Amino acid sequence: MQYVLASASPRRRELLKQILPEFEVIPAECGEEVNLSLFPEQMVLALAERKCDEVFKKNPDKTVIGCDTVVVFGGEVLGKPKNRDDATRTLKMLSGKTHFVITGVCVKNKFYQKSAFDKTEVRFNPLSDDFIKIYVDSGAPLDKAGSYGIQDGGFVKEYFGSYTNVVGLPVTLVKKLLEEVRVDR
Repeated sequence: MQYVLASASPRRRELLKQILPEFEVIPAECGEEVNLSLFPEQMVLALAERKCDEVFKKNPDKTVIGCDTVVVFGGEVLGKPKNRDDATRTLKMLSGKTHFVITGVCVKNKFYQKSAFDKTEVRFNPLSDDFIKIYVDSGAPLDKAGSYGIQDGGFVKEYFGSYTNVVGLPVTLVKKLLEEVRVDR
């Protein structure tokens, strides 16, 4: 079976290598607009399925993996920041507080489609203005939901759930879904 990751994220690529030795990367190009009346869990599933479907249409003989990650704080869904000011605002808002990271995953081949989400509770350290400025100036938050990467260090006091989910690809969940769509069972 040939596999395709429908994401340009280098973090997702590295995590997927833990469970799949070989796969192609074909990023989905569809927008991330979604019905904002959906619950965050429904939202990430809809976006993961949309990305998966787009890439699958051009690769119908392969198994495609689509993902989407959001941060949820105080009922607000935080995707990737629009710019540096948005990243700064987001990090100040999350400083010293608790939020959730939710990743939707869709795995599809010509026989099966399976979707699920993972949810991790994350408690932030208090962040100084200088820490936030240095991080934002580095450019690192601009391609990350919630404007941070747990792997970048200094942000997270503790978390409850999957570390790899917070990075952007819940490895245990992806492995389970890949098993469920295997054709050679």
